Amino acid sequence: MVKTHSHPGAQPGSISARILVRLTPRSSRNEVAGREGDEYRIRVTYPPVDGLANQALIDFLSKRLRVGKGNILILAGKTSRLKRILISGLSQEEVSERLQQPLTP
Repeated sequence: MVKTHSHPGAQPGSISARILVRLTPRSSRNEVAGREGDEYRIRVTYPPVDGLANQALIDFLSKRLRVGKGNILILAGKTSRLKRILISGLSQEEVSERLQQPLTP
């Protein structure tokens, strides 16, 4: 599903994708732990204190998807494990492909 969006800093009519993430903080490493239906299970090492786990999620997604941190926005779920994320600059297919690719060293 390709969406257009109008959050601050977005270009009108630009491509974006929305994903659901079930976040597990305080894990032993940062990783995509799989996908269940429409949800990606992502683990981060930081605890859910003072937004640290959310920032770790944004950092991880930025590196994994190869987009700037400013292109990733938590739309809903800032205090919940289930989060709705907006990624601008990539299509839904590109996001899905990059999250499912094995990491290269």
